[in-house]
Amino acid sequence: MPAAQVRPFHRDDRDQLTELVNAHVAAVVPGVSVSVNTVLGHLERRPDEFVVDPWVAERVTLVAEQRSSVVAAAHLLRYRDGADVGPDHRGAGAVEWFVAHPAAPFRPDADEAADLLMGACLARLARWGVRMREADGALPAPAVYGLPRTWPHVRAVYERHGFRHEGHTEVVLLAAVADLPVPEAPHPGLSAVRTLGACGTRFTARLDGRDLGHIEVDTSLGRPERQARNGSLADVGDFRTAPGHGVDGLDAWLLGRAARWLRLAGADRLLTYEDAHDTAALARAQRLGFTELVRTDRGWRHRDATARP
Repeated sequence: MPAAQVRPFHRDDRDQLTELVNAHVAAVVPGVSVSVNTVLGHLERRPDEFVVDPWVAERVTLVAEQRSSVVAAAHLLRYRDGADVGPDHRGAGAVEWFVAHPAAPFRPDADEAADLLMGACLARLARWGVRMREADGALPAPAVYGLPRTWPHVRAVYERHGFRHEGHTEVVLLAAVADLPVPEAPHPGLSAVRTLGACGTRFTARLDGRDLGHIEVDTSLGRPERQARNGSLADVGDFRTAPGHGVDGLDAWLLGRAARWLRLAGADRLLTYEDAHDTAALARAQRLGFTELVRTDRGWRHRDATARP
């Protein structure tokens, strides 16, 4: 089989690249896929990242091609060095995401193609003269960020080329909205006030003029360019209760109020996210009906003496 070659992304690659992206998305969140237009738009800019995206000075997408087939792809970012750029990003370069076909009997040289592409990525970062080199797996799909542990072939590429996990690990959990209980109010006079919150629609538990806690749910994940083939996704943007609120079952009741709203919105699955070390938060999520989907490792850094201080 002819050796792979690495080159810049061409618009003619869009369908193959989208198929490769969606294969990686499907290994994280069941039944989710993104459109060709979503992938193409993501290569140009990320309007949802309204803080970080304006700091990007340069974007490059590279592919590894073999026999006219895109077998691996990567998206690179170079951040500006200006004073307005956050200190963690200032002068940095990043492999924003890296996707590749895993090795298989019918694709025996997949690892070689992936290594060739990563070598080209590191060479581009070196030419940019970035202060540090980072890596992630942030595809334009719900809940796909960090380096999901369902991509061991990508992790192996990162590690072979000198990237190390130096950040934290998050757990992505999913619940079927239809399976979420909708209990009656656990205390007389308890009410839920619906308002617009910082991260979605907010339901605030109120009793005797006191706010006891709230949950925010975002239903915009199901917009047409980020499709869940078997329904619509939503996620929990914020969920907290006041210490010592004194109402048993308040968490379940708040989630139930949100579940009613999600059913009206046509959302059938709800995502939430917790720190892997927060055992109390994980236990609460599982008690309320969430199932762990994946653990994802954030904060990958490349140790290279050639990167400037």
